[in-house]
Amino acid sequence: MVTRGLLVRLEARHGKDAEVEDFLRSALPLARQEVTTVAWFAIRFGRSEYGIFDVFLDDAGRDAHLAGPIAQALMAQADALFAKPPQIHKLTVLADKLPVGAAPSATKALLLTFKAKGGHTSEVEQFLRDAKAHVQSEEGTTSWFAIHLDDGDYGIFDVFPDNGARFTHLIGHVPRELAKHALSLLGSMPELELINVIAEKT
Repeated sequence: MVTRGLLVRLEARHGKDAEVEDFLRSALPLARQEVTTVAWFAIRFGRSEYGIFDVFLDDAGRDAHLAGPIAQALMAQADALFAKPPQIHKLTVLADKLPVGAAPSATKALLLTFKAKGGHTSEVEQFLRDAKAHVQSEEGTTSWFAIHLDDGDYGIFDVFPDNGARFTHLIGHVPRELAKHALSLLGSMPELELINVIAEKT
C-alpha cells in the first residue's frame, strides 16, 4: 500500500500553456524510471492551471523523487514556464485503489478537498478508509486515493478513462455517503475540481 504522496500546483505564464503541457509529458519517461514512484499523474485543472499528483510507498520514496530529475527539471524551468513558484504539498495516503493488470488510459480526474469538523478527524479518516471497499467495485474508477494534506485538509483524488466513468462515480455510493454525513463530519464545504489527465504512470 502506498502511504505518502505529493500534490504540486503549477500556474503557467501567459501564453505558455502548450509549453507547460509539453514539459509535463516529457517528464513521463523519467517518472517511469523511478522505481519508488508507484503512480504519477500530470494534470490540468483549468486554463493555465496544471499540476502533478504522485504517490510512494514511504517517505524514502518521496524523498528520492523530490531529489530526482523531475524535481530538478521543474525547478530549472520554473522561471521560464510558471507565473509563480510551484506549490508543493506533501500528503499522507489513507487508502488507495491502483489498477490491477491492464487498465484503460486515464483522461479525466477529480480532486475533492475539505476540512474535518473539529474533534471528528478520526471519524473522517475512518470514513475515507471504509470508502475503499465501495470504490473497488467501480470498474470505471481506475485509480483512487484518500488523502490527508499537509495543510490539514482531507480529500480524494481519483482518475477515470472518460467523462462517463467520472459521472458514474459522482453519483455513486461514496459521494452520496459523504453528502449524507457532511453536517456531522465536515468542517467546510467540499471543493470539487474537475481535472484532465495529460500523462500518467500507474
